[in-house]
This record gives sequence, C-alpha cells and structure tokens, in this order.
Amino acid sequence: MPSLRLIGATAVLDLGADQNRQGVIWLQEVNDLLDDVLASPATSLVTTGTGKFYSNGLDVAEAEGPVELDPDYVRRLQAVYRRVLTLPMPTAAAVNGHAFGGGALLAMAHDYRVMRTERGFFCFPEVNIGIAFTEGMAALVQSKLSAAQARDAMLTGRRFDGDQAAAAGLVDEAVPVDQLVERAVQLASAHVPAHPQTLGAVKEIMYADAASALERGHRPAGALAG
Repeated sequence: MPSLRLIGATAVLDLGADQNRQGVIWLQEVNDLLDDVLASPATSLVTTGTGKFYSNGLDVAEAEGPVELDPDYVRRLQAVYRRVLTLPMPTAAAVNGHAFGGGALLAMAHDYRVMRTERGFFCFPEVNIGIAFTEGMAALVQSKLSAAQARDAMLTGRRFDGDQAAAAGLVDEAVPVDQLVERAVQLASAHVPAHPQTLGAVKEIMYADAASALERGHRPAGALAG
C-alpha cells in the first residue's frame, strides 16, 4: 500500500510494492497522502515505487474488445492526475520500474521524471489493449510532450526503456537505480519557490487545457453514439 516518508524537506510518496494498479482504494490512499504532504513541512514531492513496478496502470478487467471506462472511476482517477499536475510544490517521479498506461500518465503529471536504466518500460499501451485515452488523459500527455513525441508514444504503444525514454523526451533523465530517488529529490528540491501557492497558480495557467479536460466528465463511446 502507499506510504510516505521525508528526505530532508522532500516528501517521498511510495506508491507501493505490488503492481500499484490504480484502483479506487489505491487512489483514495494516494489522495489522502497528498493531503498529508500539504499539511507537512515538506516543500517538494517525489513519487516512486518499490520493486518491479512504478505503476502498472488502471484497475480495469481485461476484455476481448474495446474497454469502456466507468465514468465515476475516471473522475476519481483524473482528479488525482490533476492534483499532482497542479500541486503547489515542485514534483518529480522516480520511475523505479514499469510505468504502463495510467502509471505513465501519473508520471507525466509531475514536473520532472527520472527513470532507472537497468529495468522497466515506460509505455502508453492503449492502442494494443483496447482502452482509448479520455480527453483528459490525452490532454495531460500532450501538455508535456511535443506533437511528434506524443504521436510516437500514444499511437504506437511502444515500450521505452530508461535510456530510450530519456532520448524520446518522455523522461528528463535515466540513471542507475541506486541514484534514482536521490536524483529525483535533487530535481524536485532544486528550485523550491518562495511562494508555493503562486507556483500552483502558475501550473494552473501553464496546464489550463489539461487541467480543464481532466475535470470534465467522461462519456463512454456508447453514450456518445446514443
């Protein structure tokens, strides 16, 4: 289960030691820990996982055909992405292992991303598993990548290892695992603002399109056709 610790003035939110799939209970636990971060003396945030996964994505049952996401689940999911996206402190994702689908989306919501070199893939597999991006999810990715980078990541379902993800601009750096959290803490804590709430306001403005899209309700494809 997710947990929280401090390294200096940086809160390190561990997403868990399992696949860290983003189910309703997991999302609530992460959201509660974000409350704790904002109530603590922390001035920056790093998220990471323990073991093989950063996060293996959405908690959705497999299906033979396209998967329709439940609107209430999407609302909960996107609320966490939006909160991280606009958090009033610097944030960095220390991607310790696989970040698939929702895991990659969560990492994208951070200001900085660092990935380990030895193991793990960063991937948006939606086109290969029958789950379409919601408008909010697509806007989140597109807010952080160039049009060409988003095309190559979102339309191909390609798996990027750490070095490839860094070369493709999906993450800022790839480093050995024994440097991963330390480097993420360095990036997150390098430019702590004098006015955190202003930083949050700047993020709201910078990412206004994505933040707005993440707030909008999701209508499954069947509902759109009706």
